[in-house]
Amino acid sequence: MYKLKQSKSFYRAAYKLIKLRRISFSLFEERLRILSINPFDKNLKTHKVNSKKIGLAYSSSLDADIRIIWSFDQEENLCIHLLDIGGHSGSNSVY
Repeated sequence: MYKLKQSKSFYRAAYKLIKLRRISFSLFEERLRILSINPFDKNLKTHKVNSKKIGLAYSSSLDADIRIIWSFDQEENLCIHLLDIGGHSGSNSVY
């Protein structure tokens, strides 16, 4: 099982999405639980991305439009660093 570390920007963006009800807290919790168990689970649709904001990382689907951007922590074994969360496209895109 992987340990999840949230960046400040991830925490702020997730809080905002949940508060604005774009995603439910239960869905958010469930996807993070799956991510901590198996980051490449087929339900997450994980793939590599080269983000303008972050660089080379992984993207996992939370729902049809919301993506979680994350990377493996280089300093700590079995640790995932949650970098950003947001829409797949549009003005709030995380790519």
